[in-house]
Amino acid sequence: MNLENRVIIIMGGTSGIGWSAARYFRKCGARIFAVGLEDGSMVNDSDPSLQVLYADATVENTIDRAIKLCLESFDVIHGLYHVAGGSGRRWGDGPLHSISTEAWHKTIQLNLTSVMFSNRGVIKYWLRKRQGGSILNLSSVLATQPSTRFATHAYAASKSGVIGLSKSLATQYAHMGIRVNVLAPGLIETPMSQRALSDQVTMDYIGAKQPLRGSAGKVDDLDMAACYFMSDASSFVTGQILKIDGGWSVSEGHSVS
Repeated sequence: MNLENRVIIIMGGTSGIGWSAARYFRKCGARIFAVGLEDGSMVNDSDPSLQVLYADATVENTIDRAIKLCLESFDVIHGLYHVAGGSGRRWGDGPLHSISTEAWHKTIQLNLTSVMFSNRGVIKYWLRKRQGGSILNLSSVLATQPSTRFATHAYAASKSGVIGLSKSLATQYAHMGIRVNVLAPGLIETPMSQRALSDQVTMDYIGAKQPLRGSAGKVDDLDMAACYFMSDASSFVTGQILKIDGGWSVSEGHSVS
């Protein structure tokens, strides 16, 4: 896939799914401005085609800082891939009857409000410049195919919100050449998914629920799809949701003998 001379901001681009995409996009010719909290994987990376801002996607002005610094380095922005987000279990996300108001607000802030911030910032930039561009937001298969065994209702609501927001934006800005699409993965091996990966009951469930491999997916399982949405190959595609879930959305969640 050709991303030659494309400039792409990746929110959540310094670890996991976002860092894998950053590496893949660069191989395809893109220049990357990665925003994230983790710094372990990029400290010694001096490639001028990669610039990094260590910042929090849930802070409102982070995207403004990212846009300013990205333009100073690369002069233009062609795409935004918003990966930043994660589980709200640390705050008490779970079944609705046990979720605190604080856990609800923090999970929504992490997974949905951060997407609104980044999408709004980049769209405002493109509108000022009268140019098009491509946005790809990360949702989850749990937005549309929830699990009753491992309920996290604030997470599911926030990831459903990403889909609703993205489709609404796709409708609003299509006439400007701005495309907005969504990836909805199943369980993927990332630093954030270590709790699930280390729990045998969870992984037995995932083994049946993601039957293509019988296990969690890999971060690079998303790279080529993300590249497609960032490239001209998807120039006639907007408002779409692609599930990369190992069969989760078509599985009954039990082994077939």
